[in-house]
Amino acid sequence: MSAPRGSGLARRLVQLYGGLVLYGVSAALQLRSGLGLSPWDVLNQGISRHTGMSIGTASIVVGAAVLLLWVPLRQRPGLGTVSNVLVIGLAVDATLALTPTPHSLWVRIPLMLFAVVLCGAATGLYIAPRFGPGPRDGLMTGLHRRTGRSVRLVRTCIEVLVLATGFALGGTVGVGTVLFAVGIGPLAQFFLRLFETPGTARAEQAEEPAREPAPERANVPERALPTEPVHECPDPV
Repeated sequence: MSAPRGSGLARRLVQLYGGLVLYGVSAALQLRSGLGLSPWDVLNQGISRHTGMSIGTASIVVGAAVLLLWVPLRQRPGLGTVSNVLVIGLAVDATLALTPTPHSLWVRIPLMLFAVVLCGAATGLYIAPRFGPGPRDGLMTGLHRRTGRSVRLVRTCIEVLVLATGFALGGTVGVGTVLFAVGIGPLAQFFLRLFETPGTARAEQAEEPAREPAPERANVPERALPTEPVHECPDPV
């Protein structure tokens, strides 16, 4: 006997917002480790240092700016897209306010490793409900669709540009940056398969019958992120 539709929607919302909060937490913990950030977080930190705004606020501003780039690409945001912009930045600032900066390398290394694994889990958790891609993921897939270039090439070009800009602004690049780049893809794929519940796609179609046909869908292709995920922990800071 299947569960009521309302309970299925509630479960998906819990997954979405739980994943986004944990994504922000993981980004803040990786920042606290001081051993290197993800490309987008390097940019957020660099912007924060030059503007005086918090890193979480910088993440929100960057996410909103990336969303504007969706307009010429004819991408359509979903609940998950807007929530991604707001929730991750707020979670980053809240976590930074509650956690001290460790000084011992014996604490910072495990903290960095835990943050990367947590980011992979959070990514799988918030993508699984299929409420729409994050702004950075949508930019990647939008450019892929418009230019005809491979997802891998588009993703690489975006992240190299973002990383170089963030580093020039004073963002932290280090072993954590490399570890994130190497590990986030396999981790996100593993956790997405773990958290994705059977029938999610069918439930999504049932709840949104007027959606755009598949060839023109604005959401991330169903298997694009598991195989080549991009990282917005969040992406995120």
